[in-house]
Amino acid sequence: MDIEDNLSRFREEFYLQPDSIYMDGNSLGLLSRRAERTLLESLADWKEHGIDGWTQGNHPWFTLSEKLGEMSAPLVGAFPNEVIVTGSTTINLHQLVATFYKPQGTRTKILADELTFPSDIYALQSQLRTHGYDPDTHLIRVKSRDGRFLEEDDMIEAMTDDIALIILPTVLYRSGQILDMKRLTAEAHRRGILIGFDGCHSIGAIPHSFSEWDVDFAYWCNYKHLNGGPGCVGGLFVNRKHFGTNPGLAGWFGSRKDKQFDMEHTLTPAESAGAYQIGTPHVLSLAPLLGSLEIIAEAGIANIRQKSLQINQYLMNLIEHELADYGFAIGSPREDVRRGGHVSLEHGEAARICKALKKNGVIPDFRAPNIIRLAPVALYTSYAEVWEVIQILKKIMAEEQYKLFHNEREVVA
Repeated sequence: MDIEDNLSRFREEFYLQPDSIYMDGNSLGLLSRRAERTLLESLADWKEHGIDGWTQGNHPWFTLSEKLGEMSAPLVGAFPNEVIVTGSTTINLHQLVATFYKPQGTRTKILADELTFPSDIYALQSQLRTHGYDPDTHLIRVKSRDGRFLEEDDMIEAMTDDIALIILPTVLYRSGQILDMKRLTAEAHRRGILIGFDGCHSIGAIPHSFSEWDVDFAYWCNYKHLNGGPGCVGGLFVNRKHFGTNPGLAGWFGSRKDKQFDMEHTLTPAESAGAYQIGTPHVLSLAPLLGSLEIIAEAGIANIRQKSLQINQYLMNLIEHELADYGFAIGSPREDVRRGGHVSLEHGEAARICKALKKNGVIPDFRAPNIIRLAPVALYTSYAEVWEVIQILKKIMAEEQYKLFHNEREVVA
C-alpha cells in the first residue's frame, strides 16, 4: 500500500521525528519545510522592510488574509471573496453570531448539540447573555441517542418556530462523524432559519461545498489538518448573499481596503468576507499557512480524502483483527460518507493506555472519558506506521504496560 500511495512523496516535506509515530494530526498538524520557509520569508520581510512590509516584500501583510482566503476557498467549496483568514475559532464564532443572531418575536433561541466542542457552547452562552436571554432556556442542545453520534432527524425535529440561529459542527470532534450539511442547511432554510458550521475537524481532511449547499456561514481553525502551526490564525466563510450585512463586531481591518487608512469614524465595510475581520492580523501566525496551503493544493483535497478513507479503514481493520481480545470498541462511523479524518478507539483504561503509547514512541490523543483518537494523516502517515502502531498497542495490552500509569489525563490531554 505504501508503494502504491500517490501521496507518499509529501511525507518528506514534514519534520518527522525519529523513533516516533505521530498520530495526533487532528489536534495539531506537523511542521512542513514549506511552512517553515514562508514563515522565515515573512520574518525577512520585517527585517528588510520594516513597516514597508505591509505593502512590499515576499508576502505583503496588508492583503495577506485575503490571499490566504483565496487559497482556502477551494477547500470549503466557496468563491474566493467568501473566505477570509482571520481571528481564531472562538473569536470568529463570536463575530458571526453577533452578526447573524437577530432575535425577533418568538424566534429568540439558538440551536446547537450536546456533543459539540465546549468553546462553541461557551461563546453561544455568552452571546445569549449579551442579548439578555438565559442560556438555560434559550440554548437548545440536540441530544445524542448513544453518546457518540447525532441523528440528522433529531436535529431537524428541533428546528422549531422559536429557533433564530443554528450552529453545528461539520465533524464531531470525539467520534469523527460527518454531519449531512447539505440536508441540514436545506431543512433550516425551509423553516426560515440561518445556519452556520464549525469546520475545525473537517477542513483539510474532507471536501466541502458551502456555496453550493447555500450554507450561511462557517468558521474553523487552521492548525489541525492544514498544519498551520500552534495558534495559527483561523478562517471564516460568509455566503456572498449576506454581503452588506454589517459586522456585529466592527474593527478597522473589516474596512474596504481603499478606505481603511482614511481614518474616518464611519466604517466602510469590505464588500466581501473581509468585512468580518476585526483587528490587525497576526502576520507571523499567518505566514506558515502560505506554505501549508501550497502543499494541500498540490496534493489535491480529493486525493487527500481518498487516502484518508483508505488508511483509516486499514486502521479499523487492524483494530478488529489484532485487538479483539482486549476490550476495545471503535467509536467512529464505519461508513466512509459519515467518517472524517480520525478514528476514535474506546476503552475504559484510555487515559493510561495513551500514556503507555507515548512511552513507546506513539503520539495519540486522549478525549474524556474513554477515547483514544488516532489520526493517520494522508500527507505524512504511512501504512507501515499504522501497522506498527497496532502492534505496539497489542503489546501494551498483552504485557499490561498501561498499569504502570494512572488512568487520568494530563493537564493538556
